[in-house]
Amino acid sequence: MDRANRVVLEILEIMRQMIRPGATTAQLNAVAEEELAKRGAKSPFKGYAPMGLPPYPAVVCTSVNDVIVHGIPNRERLREGDIVGIDFGAILEGFVGDGAITVAVGEVSEEAGKLIRTTKECLDLAIAEMKPGNRLGDIGAAVQEHAEANGFHVIRNFVGHGIGRRMHEEPQVHNFGARGRGLELKEGMVLAVEPMVCTIGDKLQQRLGKSRDGMVQDVRTDKDGWTARTLDGALAAHFEHSIAITADGPRVLGLQ
Repeated sequence: MDRANRVVLEILEIMRQMIRPGATTAQLNAVAEEELAKRGAKSPFKGYAPMGLPPYPAVVCTSVNDVIVHGIPNRERLREGDIVGIDFGAILEGFVGDGAITVAVGEVSEEAGKLIRTTKECLDLAIAEMKPGNRLGDIGAAVQEHAEANGFHVIRNFVGHGIGRRMHEEPQVHNFGARGRGLELKEGMVLAVEPMVCTIGDKLQQRLGKSRDGMVQDVRTDKDGWTARTLDGALAAHFEHSIAITADGPRVLGLQ
């Protein structure tokens, strides 16, 4: 799994360096597919068709601005000030790697920059909780506390997951929750943790105002069945690592 995730991180970095005004997400996908083949790896994304959805047509999910996750690569050119979430996976020697980053296109607004930084910090704080004896709720609480302290909203409709020989395994890993609750973390588990965080627009603010616990419908999906957006065009960011729980603490798979 470490080798599979190394492939993921290497190709994510190649795509990150390609992102600039005028580039297209279709170009990112084409290069990612070439790089997978060079490494003898396959895509867990392309052709994936859960719950009756049409097969996903690409090897990478590219989510621009208000797209939270599962954006399909296209030929629309990126513009200065956009932000792009890149979610990418690889299958190598029968094991799956999965990771995501969000990248600024040139100079971005102060709010967009803060959103990207905060979401990455949410992931780092979640990873720090991944020790034997802690609980899934400790992971979710770490994400939720930091995002909300910075004035952002944690998307409720999507979760992280166990990962191994299949991309999505049990348990689900929520990005919200209560400390000390949920499944106990044990040595040998591998979890893909992926905070998805957004700014708060008017529609979401109204729904949150009527909710006691933040459990609101916070996603709208395009007709393609895949592209998931914020309710009212608010910006969204997404980061992900696959992490092994060891006796010595969390190990981010794929890092040198």
